[in-house]
Amino acid sequence: MSSGAEVIELSSDDEEEEPSPGTTALARLAPSSPPDVKPHLFDDADVKPLLLPLPLHPPGYGALVPVKTEDPVPVPVATASPPPRALPPARLCRQFWKSGDYTVARRNPDADAPGGRNRLRINPKFLHSNATSHKWAFGAIAELLDNAIDEVNNGATFVRVDKFTNPRDDNSSLLIQDDGGGMDPEALRRCMSFGFSDKQSDAFIGQYGNGFKTSTMRLGADVIVFTQNQNNWVPTRSIGLLSYTFLMETGCDDVLVPTVDYQYDVTTASYIQMLRHDQKLFSSNLGILLKWSPFASEAELLKQFDDMGEHGTKIIVFNLWFNDDGDMELDFNSDEKDILITGAHKKVKTNKPEKIATQNYVSSRLRYSLRAYASILYLHVPDNFRIILRGCDVEPHNIVNDLMYRECVLYKPQIAGLTEPSVITTIGFVKGAPNIDVQGFNVYHKNRLISPFWKVANNSYGKGRGVVGILEANFIKPTHDKQDFEKSALYQRLEIRLKDMTYEYWGLHCHRLGYDNKSLPKATRALHRANHMNGGSSPISAPPRLLAADIPTSSCGIPRLSASAAREKINSLESHSKSNMGLKRKFDSSGAMSDSADQDGLDHTDGLGVYQRKRFNEYRTLTLENDKLRNECLQYEESEKQLVMKEQKLRSEIAEEKKKYQELLRELESLDVKEEKS
Repeated sequence: MSSGAEVIELSSDDEEEEPSPGTTALARLAPSSPPDVKPHLFDDADVKPLLLPLPLHPPGYGALVPVKTEDPVPVPVATASPPPRALPPARLCRQFWKSGDYTVARRNPDADAPGGRNRLRINPKFLHSNATSHKWAFGAIAELLDNAIDEVNNGATFVRVDKFTNPRDDNSSLLIQDDGGGMDPEALRRCMSFGFSDKQSDAFIGQYGNGFKTSTMRLGADVIVFTQNQNNWVPTRSIGLLSYTFLMETGCDDVLVPTVDYQYDVTTASYIQMLRHDQKLFSSNLGILLKWSPFASEAELLKQFDDMGEHGTKIIVFNLWFNDDGDMELDFNSDEKDILITGAHKKVKTNKPEKIATQNYVSSRLRYSLRAYASILYLHVPDNFRIILRGCDVEPHNIVNDLMYRECVLYKPQIAGLTEPSVITTIGFVKGAPNIDVQGFNVYHKNRLISPFWKVANNSYGKGRGVVGILEANFIKPTHDKQDFEKSALYQRLEIRLKDMTYEYWGLHCHRLGYDNKSLPKATRALHRANHMNGGSSPISAPPRLLAADIPTSSCGIPRLSASAAREKINSLESHSKSNMGLKRKFDSSGAMSDSADQDGLDHTDGLGVYQRKRFNEYRTLTLENDKLRNECLQYEESEKQLVMKEQKLRSEIAEEKKKYQELLRELESLDVKEEKS
């Protein structure tokens, strides 16, 4: 890293001292700064925290990771609030893509001094450049929703997304709140630092420890976090501020993240200040919070915990970015039950039903409506979990239910001689096709939507119109913004396979929608044209049967097989298809499909006729869906086992605590307490 590089200021002190045994590894990696760093930052600041005099040192000059542990000092919280003080006029450009210019007011002399301490330096400009990985505001919000979904493992039951009005300037801000486990002081500091992640299990969506910073800085210039936690049976409350406005206005060359902590005191039955270093350090960080956050007093800060219950996290992103036209990028006013992207909703006035249907379908609305995007963001929303947007629940939208003539296709990706786990792709025509101009695959990764309506079949002659698919591709890795996949060899193979799958499905079923399928024999094509002209088959109202079209309802004349015999026959067909992998399917003279490599072999297998093979295809599709449902049941059973184990663990912990409580009561009763006589 270059010498003029960056610093993340995580600790500082008046004097150089050895860390105590309780000092965290992060504190040892980020040693303190000398007292002469940035003395000009708050010379003209009028910061008067309630009950806490400002220290002589500049605000922000304080440890954000523990250096030593001290006993908490009870400080009463004032109830009266002074009138809000307006923030100084910002030099920061409010348009995100133009706000990257950053000028350091003064270099940190400790960085280049001979014998200076070696440490990672992160220039505040990195906050902006790091956030540019999100090209889309809803992609940034999805990152924060992922964090809430991951908290299901800690008991979260909801995530709330709403508008918050900044009390200082009455501007709209974005609020995201969940009732998960919350974060202790250490976890909050890791969250607001770079590259730390506790999510190493496949059960979590997040992995890199960078989503919070990129998403919040993409949505607005500043974010304040309130979190409440009960780990180790000691309830704590922590407040942290990541402010690009503060860093730019003060000309910092380090990333300063002021944080204050509180812990519950059983003697007073209230929260008291938790001093990780000393009183003036706490006062310094609190002073920055009160000057640069939406809240002007310590009482207002603590009031934000009133609606959070015993644990959870509340995130408020304020000073939201503007678009290139000078309007706030997030629109809270057009729809009181939704959050829209300003200017993205360009509805064309038309009387044509097909265009109206296309505009109203979720594939079009998700580009500008957060409610539409959130409805398909997760393949399966966890049980008893709610996504609440502007006070109303987001109803999950299962795209599979929008399809007719569904097929389930088994795909086994292979690379370097290794076979990845098989993937079941559900494909079909969207209801309303071909009038609805929608096509593409919705590709999920670990239950999270990465590529919505990914068009793999691009052509100018309409082939593939109305074909939509859904699959969960855990064998390829998404990019850091989770809006695309890394262009690996597996990704390229998947793209080719999905393209072939689209054209293959189109060639088999396009005649059901009224298209002239030239792959069919002339007699069959004439029959389908006559049916459509006579209104025998309406594309919009066609029933979503699984490969069941043209199969007679009566089974007379068709030999039946037992389940075991049918499964053996399917296995033989699968082995045959493997031997002819990659070969196109085509229609024979009767309109039935077969592999082009060995059509006669299929025609004469045990004397089965055309309709028999079609019934086998239907049975195979149902078997794949059955296997898919069986796998989901197994996952639910495993989740149930984990919850039962968690319940047993909690019950044992409660029993131990009750035992300790009884012992303390007996000890208290055994004490000989004498009353003093006056």
